[in-house]
Amino acid sequence: MLKKGILSAGLALMMLLPNAYAAEGNTETTQEEAAILYVDINNDGAEKLADILDGVGTSRAEAIVTYREENGPFIAPEDLMNVPGIGPATLEKNRERIRVGMVEG
Repeated sequence: MLKKGILSAGLALMMLLPNAYAAEGNTETTQEEAAILYVDINNDGAEKLADILDGVGTSRAEAIVTYREENGPFIAPEDLMNVPGIGPATLEKNRERIRVGMVEG
C-alpha cells in the first residue's frame, strides 16, 4: 500500500514537471521580445517607427520624423499628439513601446 502511494505521488510529480518547465521557457521568450519592442522617438527612423508602433504606418511615421526635424526633440511621449494623425488612442496603445532618448549627434 505504501509503495503504491509513493509511486502515485512520484508519477503525479513527473506529470507536473514538463508543464512547469514549459511555463518558465515561455516567460523568458516574452521578456526577450518585450526588451526588443520599443522605439526612441527622438532618434529612430520612420521605418522602425512604422514597424514597432501599433496603428502607425509609413505615412504617420514619416510625419513623426518631419515634426521632430522641424520642431526639435520630443520631451515626453505625449508630445507625439502634436503630430497630425497621432491622437490619444494611438499614444495609449503604444505607451509601453515609446522611449524618449537624448538626441544623438
